[in-house]
Amino acid sequence: MKSLLIVRHAKSSWDITSADDFDRPLNERGKTDAPEMAKRLIKEKIKIDAFISSPAKRAKKTAQLFVHEFQRSKDDIIFIPELYNVSSSVLYQVSSTLDDDYSTVAIFSHNPAVTDFANSLTTHRIDDMPTCGIFAVKIHAGKWEDFENAQKEFWFFNYPKLKGGISE
Repeated sequence: MKSLLIVRHAKSSWDITSADDFDRPLNERGKTDAPEMAKRLIKEKIKIDAFISSPAKRAKKTAQLFVHEFQRSKDDIIFIPELYNVSSSVLYQVSSTLDDDYSTVAIFSHNPAVTDFANSLTTHRIDDMPTCGIFAVKIHAGKWEDFENAQKEFWFFNYPKLKGGISE
């Protein structure tokens, strides 16, 4: 059994109008939401084996704030350029090529792809993945290469404005 957490980057800033989309930083809310969401996972004793991220500044910083809370090194984050300007098909490809040593993986990426991807995995639907939202599934497979065709089971959906713990 494998587990996948799909994380939309935290709230980004639009204050610097000259900044390229790739270089948009997190705003203050994003900088507080990301550690809070990581703490919710830690409270539920969810162990993440791999942190995979888009290299875009807002996704990268979200992943860094998560690894900090998990007391891991920023060097543990695996950056995949294809996770920026992504489609749900790319998210399937990335998931299918993960190292089988990883049981639980968090992928940090962007909308609308993360919403489309999450909605394609199970019958549980979300209208729009909120910033720093987490959609998690359990995958009935022993190898990530079997991800696309494996049975997937909704695990939980959580986001910053949803007060309380992880809801299954």
